[in-house]
Amino acid sequence: MRATVIDASAIAAVLFDEPEAAPVVASAKGKLIAPTLLRYELASVATTKLIRHPQRKDEILSRYRLLDKLAIEYVEPEWPDLPIIARRWALSACDAAYLQLALANGAALVTLDARLAAACDDAGAAGDR
Repeated sequence: MRATVIDASAIAAVLFDEPEAAPVVASAKGKLIAPTLLRYELASVATTKLIRHPQRKDEILSRYRLLDKLAIEYVEPEWPDLPIIARRWALSACDAAYLQLALANGAALVTLDARLAAACDDAGAAGDR
């Protein structure tokens, strides 16, 4: 079964029922994998939402807790590869972790981040998969 690497932007859209959620769900096929940093990134998203919308605290926290119900396999990236990947495609080290997992697993990458999506497309076109 083919795996899909899913990043924080995509999971946040689903968890917090954002307009982009439907295409994310439609794109996520097979086993979902993500670097361990996904949990930190989503905690940060929830924190930002709590600051911006304190009146929605219960809803935000309830949706954030849904992360534990998602069948995501958390994987450590190949740390030595991250600076190389980040530099090659002008990504943050965090975004490079998602790309590294997609490349290493021959997996699709589901993201709402245009720069990360372009880097993944470029890596695939360059035969780095």
